[in-house]
Amino acid sequence: YPSGKLAVLVVREAGRFACIVQEDGASGAALRAVFQSTGRSTCYHPNGAVWIHMDTHGGQYLDQAGNRVRTWTWPNAGVSPGPPVPLSPIFISLNRHVGVRIVGQDKITVSFLAMGQQAKFNVGTRAQGRDVDRPPALAEEQLLLLAFRIRMQQLFDKLRGCLTFPSNEQWDKMKPPTYLSSQALKITQLCRTSDVSEEVHRLVRAIING
Repeated sequence: YPSGKLAVLVVREAGRFACIVQEDGASGAALRAVFQSTGRSTCYHPNGAVWIHMDTHGGQYLDQAGNRVRTWTWPNAGVSPGPPVPLSPIFISLNRHVGVRIVGQDKITVSFLAMGQQAKFNVGTRAQGRDVDRPPALAEEQLLLLAFRIRMQQLFDKLRGCLTFPSNEQWDKMKPPTYLSSQALKITQLCRTSDVSEEVHRLVRAIING
């Protein structure tokens, strides 16, 4: 981003990839989208709610309250419950710099525009069938980095709370912001679906939980 913060990260390992979009927020790098070569992908509303979720069968589009706006199935999805529902092209703006365009299962584009320059990432895939259950290519180092960022945000939030409410009694009553709890949950979910050891999974949980 023009602020110097990381906007889009692509991780490749063993022929698989994951593309991660982070927010340019003052409170830290919140996750806005994760695209996996296994066919699973999720975009999030600014409030942390799921916006778009896709797998090898199709996808769904939801509003910020969690209500389903539309669903679709991919042409090569094979057997699916009910009649196939075609996809109408979708374009969403995750923020003023990053947009996502979905035209087909293998035609999903993340576009980044800032300071007169543009970069595009094709994150579509033809993954189908059993590939949906394969783990995404998220590196251990990246998961740990995301966990440390969340922990730093938690500490900064606690520091702000201490400055705002000097009384120890008030500290005990304070709860972490909802967006931090949501981001922590997303990281632990990524650990479960990534090809990382249980030791790394435990370390990520320990970092987030302090």
